[in-house]
Amino acid sequence: MVESLGLYLHIPFCKHKCDYCDFYSVAGQDDRMDAYQKALLQHIAETAPQTKKQSVTSIYIGGGTPTWYGEKRIRELLGAVRKQFNVSRDAEITCEANPDSASFKTLNTLRRAGVNRISLGMQSCQDCELQAVGRIHTYAQVKDAVAAARKAKIRNLNLDLIYGLPGQTMESWRESVEAALALEPEHLSCYGLTLEEGTPLYNRVQAGEKVPDDDMQADCYLWTVQRLAEAGYGQYEISNFAKPGFQSRHNLRYWMGLPYVGLGAAAHSDFGGCRYSYVRDLDAYIDGVLNGGRLLDEMDRIPQRERSSEYLMLRMRTVHGIEEWEYRREYYMNFDPLATRLAEYEQRGWAARTDRRWHFTPEGFLLSNRLIGELLEIQEAGTLENTLEKIRRGRSLEPDRADQPGKDSNGGGTGASATEKH
Repeated sequence: MVESLGLYLHIPFCKHKCDYCDFYSVAGQDDRMDAYQKALLQHIAETAPQTKKQSVTSIYIGGGTPTWYGEKRIRELLGAVRKQFNVSRDAEITCEANPDSASFKTLNTLRRAGVNRISLGMQSCQDCELQAVGRIHTYAQVKDAVAAARKAKIRNLNLDLIYGLPGQTMESWRESVEAALALEPEHLSCYGLTLEEGTPLYNRVQAGEKVPDDDMQADCYLWTVQRLAEAGYGQYEISNFAKPGFQSRHNLRYWMGLPYVGLGAAAHSDFGGCRYSYVRDLDAYIDGVLNGGRLLDEMDRIPQRERSSEYLMLRMRTVHGIEEWEYRREYYMNFDPLATRLAEYEQRGWAARTDRRWHFTPEGFLLSNRLIGELLEIQEAGTLENTLEKIRRGRSLEPDRADQPGKDSNGGGTGASATEKH
């Protein structure tokens, strides 16, 4: 069976960098676009041969602002990917867009190049809230961009929204959600504002600017989950909601721990048992690809034990959640301590079981960082206990080996292995 693969292309260029953004992106360096394109095309050609046994089922072009990079460059990239990777015929191909650079001409060219999903950065319907965080579009441009997408025959549209913006109230957040619903997207991503250290907004808040507190963000979140459910959008991850059949296939890869390859400056990959990322610098990336300079930023081979932690961290972000025998089968670990703690969460309204799978409720998602941390501590304690038990069993066999020199020394190993799998 051919393994599926996700492909991510990072376009770091922006017309203007938002005040809250911590993703790697650059503004005012449009003169480097052609050199970056050359490097990215070469990187595609060099990477594709390593993936011949995989079928690419999702492609995500993110940034930055890919539509600011230009539809012709995106079309060229997708042509190279289709030529050199094994792209499935029904692959989901997403391109991020900002309303100010999402014209009909641009979106129509992208759709003809194979893009079948657009993720549009709406964020709010209140122009004052957009201006407060350095967004350069207006709500009127959002409506125009959605109309352009539909005219271009884009039938899978996501809108991003953010709650917790400076000056935002519960009423204005509700107005933004209702405005988004009126545009009838197939998918909605609703994120709570995160203040990332070093960003302009973080510095402003440190200097005394006020933003909505955690209690208001919690109220916004719980209301949103209920309102979107009423509107027919099923929640499938903490911040993501979709009409039936329109869950983001590419993002689900991350949350389900499936392999993906990222190309571009600061892009991350999880492929071939390794997790790695490329340098977080535009010129260094270009030099690394074209001239043989340092390209990798970090690279780690991920042991099975760490994968078990990722299983908890990522799956519990989704309503799919985790399941006992799936966990035992994949990681040979005891699920009982986790089940005990999850049952406690269930009593408090933070978790639920559906078809043998444990997942958080909306109230649990609000506390997910803390709750997942507790589950990881329980897992770590169980791993340590197993290790100590194996050591104890190994030591108890040592006198027998000394008394019976002819005994097969593998006997102790078999016992330890059985303990690990139990």
